Amino acid sequence: MTNMKLPGLNGLRVAVTAGAGGIGFCIARGLVQQGARVAICDVDKMALDAAAEELGVEVATVADVSDEAQVADFFAAIRTKLGGLDALVNNAGISGPTGGVEEIPLADWKRCIDICLTGQFLCSQHAVPMLKAAGGGTIVNISSSAGKFGYAYRTPYSSAKWGVIGFTQSLAKELGPSNIRANAILPGIIEGPRMENVITARAEQTGVSYEHMRAEYLGRISLRRMTPPEDVADMAAYLISEAGRNLSGQSFPVDGNVEAL
Repeated sequence: MTNMKLPGLNGLRVAVTAGAGGIGFCIARGLVQQGARVAICDVDKMALDAAAEELGVEVATVADVSDEAQVADFFAAIRTKLGGLDALVNNAGISGPTGGVEEIPLADWKRCIDICLTGQFLCSQHAVPMLKAAGGGTIVNISSSAGKFGYAYRTPYSSAKWGVIGFTQSLAKELGPSNIRANAILPGIIEGPRMENVITARAEQTGVSYEHMRAEYLGRISLRRMTPPEDVADMAAYLISEAGRNLSGQSFPVDGNVEAL
């Protein structure tokens, strides 16, 4: 996170889903450094406890965003401990299965859609009444470069991330009169173990080496490099801050210009 202080973040109450690791942790950490009061949830209790201790957050709840009862518990804790909400970052997602469309089990398709898309709906459904009660706020939905390109052998993930774009634009129109902004961030090839696993699976699926597949991925990025998760965190903080007060309904790639997938 940049050392530059963004206006309007100090004291802001922000919920970040899947905030115990990866991009979500970087977003939560950056917001805490900016003085925000952050609530996080995650499915991994051990990682959640470690993140909560490191960040000093006031709310850290074990929750699967595809489970309505667990989502309700997370937002109930926010209401109790933070007294309301000013912003939501819908970050939770999974890579989903890698395989041909005729090979992917229906259960794997549904699980990917449930977490990557329905989870954002459920969290927004619980967050919006609190945002309205606060007089307005911000929703940042994490999509992907796969939300603007077709992605062979990753149809569940790409379908979900395209859905996030439509969901975001619909929320912006619906909630704008209530002074609630909604935007999407489209991370590209993000540094870290999750992307390494994706590359490994894609290499196995297509019968090439890991090194060949990694070079192929980087060759489709104009800047020829992966993106650190901190860059996504910076964009999220900007969109939530007063600096982004007139940005809504937009999709912002943070990807070094991914040209294709």
